[in-house]
Parts: sequence; C-alpha cells; structure tokens
Amino acid sequence: MKTTVGVPLDIVGYLKGMKIKPSLIRVKVLDYLIHKRNHPTADMIFKALAGEIPTLSKTSVYNTLKSFVLAGVAQEIKIENTEVRYDVFTNVHGHFKCTVCGSVEDLKLDAYNITSDDLEGKKITEHHVYVLGFCSNCNKKKNKKNI
Repeated sequence: MKTTVGVPLDIVGYLKGMKIKPSLIRVKVLDYLIHKRNHPTADMIFKALAGEIPTLSKTSVYNTLKSFVLAGVAQEIKIENTEVRYDVFTNVHGHFKCTVCGSVEDLKLDAYNITSDDLEGKKITEHHVYVLGFCSNCNKKKNKKNI
C-alpha cells in the first residue's frame, strides 16, 4: 500500500514485496529516506541513525543503500560528480542543488521527451536532470547583503 506520492505506508511489507529482508537497519534507512526527504549521503544517514542503532556501521548503511538501488527502491543522485546522494522517489523528476548551503530539492518536470534521432535503436537506462543555483533561503541572505 502506498500514499498518493508513492511512499510505502507499510515499510516492512514493502521491503518484503521488493524481495529485501526487512532488517532493523534496512527499515530505519528506508524510513529515514521517506520522511526526511533531504536527499542524504550515506554519511548523513549514518550520523542520523547511529544513536538509534548501536550496531550500525557505515558499511551497513552503504550495503543497505546499494541493495535499495539494485532493487529499484531508491536511486543514486550524482550532482556535479562530487558526492552520491540517495532518493527514495524513483519516478521521473529533477533536482535543484543550492551552491551555497548544499541542500538538494526535487523539481517537477513538465515534459521529459527526448526526440533525437541519435537515440534510434538505443535504450535509456538512466536519466539525470539537475540545476544549480541559490535556494530561497540563501537567495534572501544574498539579496540582504547587496542592499
């Protein structure tokens, strides 16, 4: 069962349905991805969950994320090739990254049509759309300094 935005309501059942054993770490990592919506790095997830799960290691977080990506539960986001972040929403959408604070937000895409003859006979297996700029908070701060 999913909510209207594609988030599983029953995380344990969802993981089982995706053929992933719902260990405590996997459930907590998926819950974090669903509810925080901050497109975290593996290190961000580790730091956030380490206090809750005494046996948590960075390796277990990386392995969990790898299994999620392979199963289609989450996707990797590589913006500027400087870090890997994770997104539980795997539908077609873009991302906006603030070049000041580093926050990453989802972008709705009105149209995602590739009509190039160069793709004839090919199959797209990944797509990445991202833009860089100032988030609204950083833009406000920047404008205040210029006044």
